[in-house]
Amino acid sequence: MAAGAADNLNKTPEHVAIIMDGNGRWAKARGLSRLEGHKQGVTSVLKTIEAAAAKGVKFLTLYTFSTENWNRPQEEVDGLMRLFISAISIYTSQMMEKGVRLKFVGDRQELPDDVIQSMSQIESKTEKNTTITVMPAINYGGRQEILTAVRTISEKVKNDQLSIDDISIDLFSNHLYTAQVPDPELLIRTSGEFRLSNFLLWQLSYAEFHIVDKFWPEFGAEDFDLAIEDYMNRGRRFGGVQNVKV
Repeated sequence: MAAGAADNLNKTPEHVAIIMDGNGRWAKARGLSRLEGHKQGVTSVLKTIEAAAAKGVKFLTLYTFSTENWNRPQEEVDGLMRLFISAISIYTSQMMEKGVRLKFVGDRQELPDDVIQSMSQIESKTEKNTTITVMPAINYGGRQEILTAVRTISEKVKNDQLSIDDISIDLFSNHLYTAQVPDPELLIRTSGEFRLSNFLLWQLSYAEFHIVDKFWPEFGAEDFDLAIEDYMNRGRRFGGVQNVKV
């Protein structure tokens, strides 16, 4: 990986991850409910998916609902669950038209049955689409993901399905929610915050960060394009030394 680091200049990232932050603060500044902020955030999601597909991005992971978000007021959580179902129902045909594949990542066990059913239905309908794979992270936590992988691998070692010597970076990666998907090269975070917030802790080890000083509902295609341009102008060394021609 490091050997070709300098060659990453002027290349569109294959996988972009986004922490979509600021829906609630955007709404509060306008005297609206937090749920209204989340609804407006869906519009930004659609714009971003279209912009990412136009740029040739193949994977887009969106931090949609974290394991910590259950601690929010019950009214907001219930509203978000209804919004997930509504958005899936409304936009399935649009995803099909644009060749978008939906693949959700996270722990589904704690989600309401109707949410799980809606997620499974759109995954099934879009599974053959190839333009871009969009991976909403729902009930996702990076630490929990790693812990789950450790437990699964440990169980396999215990049952003689694996030996300790089999455990490698690739094997561990293939026990994460994002198995068989390349790690993100670029992380975008809105609202001007500089935190990972328990998002893709393993996968973002070598990602470039791009911080946007806007709330998520204000984020549009132009902002996404600027993030891609910023990424393409950076040299990625992966711990090595970039060769610069003088």
